Amino acid sequence: MKIKFLSVATFAVLLSFFFSGCKKDNNATDYGSELSSQSDDHSQFSNETDAVVDEINIALEASASFSGRGNNIQFICDATIVLDTVSNPRVITITYLGTNCLGNRKRTGVVVISMAQGVQWKNAGAVVNIDFQNLKITRLSDNKSITINGTHTYTNVSGGLLINLATLNSITHTLTSTGMSITFDNGSQRNWQVSQQRVFTYNNGGVVSTTGLHSQGGTTGIAVWGTNRFGNPFTCVISQPLIIRQDCNFRLVSGQLLHDNPLVDATTTFGLDSNGNTTSCPGSGNYFMKIEWTGPGGNSHSVLLPY
Repeated sequence: MKIKFLSVATFAVLLSFFFSGCKKDNNATDYGSELSSQSDDHSQFSNETDAVVDEINIALEASASFSGRGNNIQFICDATIVLDTVSNPRVITITYLGTNCLGNRKRTGVVVISMAQGVQWKNAGAVVNIDFQNLKITRLSDNKSITINGTHTYTNVSGGLLINLATLNSITHTLTSTGMSITFDNGSQRNWQVSQQRVFTYNNGGVVSTTGLHSQGGTTGIAVWGTNRFGNPFTCVISQPLIIRQDCNFRLVSGQLLHDNPLVDATTTFGLDSNGNTTSCPGSGNYFMKIEWTGPGGNSHSVLLPY
């Protein structure tokens, strides 16, 4: 039985509630507010870049020229897709139209995917470059927006196509960037770097496990690092793999992040119930994440948030 990943964008909607640090403040409530705000910033960035990458997967896998299998490119409701299979590199251009067909956000801007002639996405080591050009995402619930520029390198390390995951058992992708520019709706602009691995397996449906690949200063497992909106450097480590399961309605069911910055360190644990205990696989309603940190006075604090 083959799992259909043509809707794989849902796989990453909850992949990363990464967050940046906060200003020094002796008030625990202010720390919690800052951490929650930064979690939301990074969540929006990670969710939206992951959603684009998964739409790119759809386009790559559906085009015989790019993937090595025959099919037609699937429709993306708020975008147009144009293929150039003649030039070298070959190019897929996705232009987002600013419509509200998805019901929760509007997207404008362009994403350009390029792949060298002679390369097929199904082959081990296949690489595509992803160029984000003024991709602006506006969340309709609160009109919060971010604008993304920069390039990602996307590699099919193991080879294979997600449409055949049930028979292949495992597919490994990596996603890296040495400089993504994020402009927030308050006008602040920051640069972040990305280094992640996503391993897709099949267990009663698709399962994806995301880990960090970057190391610096003796710290391993870093997935994202850079400067937050407050101007503080940060690193975000995936200390326990972030797991999403299809049989849990494509929910993020477990995982843990360690966030480090000069002023405060924090841990975020996913897959909890409203009491902060590990939960099972309901597939509906809220899971909760617990953010824990130690304030300047040595006191421990935590906040439990739904996602």
